[in-house]
Amino acid sequence: MDDLQTLRAALLPAEPTPDVVDRSRHRLRNRMLAAPRPRRVRPLVIGVGVVAAAAAVVVATLPATPVPEPVPPQAVVPVSTGQAILLAAAERAQTGGRTYWHVTTKVGGEAWEYWTKADGHEWYRGAKTHGKAVLQPQVRPFRMFGAELTLGQIQALPTEPAALRAWLTDSVKRSGSYPGGLDLTVLQALISLVTAVPAPPAVQAAAFRAIAAYPGVSADPDGRTVQLPGGGHLTIDPSTGTVTGASMYLDAKGTPVKSVDGDGYTVSGEWTDDLPK
Repeated sequence: MDDLQTLRAALLPAEPTPDVVDRSRHRLRNRMLAAPRPRRVRPLVIGVGVVAAAAAVVVATLPATPVPEPVPPQAVVPVSTGQAILLAAAERAQTGGRTYWHVTTKVGGEAWEYWTKADGHEWYRGAKTHGKAVLQPQVRPFRMFGAELTLGQIQALPTEPAALRAWLTDSVKRSGSYPGGLDLTVLQALISLVTAVPAPPAVQAAAFRAIAAYPGVSADPDGRTVQLPGGGHLTIDPSTGTVTGASMYLDAKGTPVKSVDGDGYTVSGEWTDDLPK
């Protein structure tokens, strides 16, 4: 052997014997058989249809959320004020005007009535007529604030609230009789125009509006009784606008009075086409 072969033999290890090779191969094969096989993981792919179906199932199984019912609007109850009641009566008074102005006066257990035509003819019913309406022999004057007014003067009264109040104020001043005060006496005259005196519908409407302009006018909860300055009141039928009661009565001198027993007078007035027999 040459020097190169001698050097390679010295550097390289000796070849393994066949027994060593067989044992090594046997150990390797056993290890490979004993190792667990890796699991194949398939990618998770869910179709859109599957997702939608699953969502539908979930929604269907959830408890239904109740939809709140719409709250009905609250009914607005109109508030009746004294001014509103009087102004409504003024509107209705303008559509009145019939054959007779019918006035009923009550105090205690006593009552009497008058039916007055536009020409001044008048019928009276009371205890003295035994329940019958009797034509009066002569035309009686009408009194307010201590002064006499003819039917013609009453029919010619102003039909605007401010003008009517000014006319009455001037007349009261000239009469010199207003013990309760000027404004209160004018108010009593206005009340007379819607209760006791056969004023034309347009004049009555102006009187209602003039009364509504007084400070301190208020309404009772019944929606028909109006409290007035000075302690008086008017009760008005809202369906007709007629006065069914007023706590004021003018005597022959045109001044408010009460009975001897202290009972208050109640006066009501309305236009009608009916004359009792």
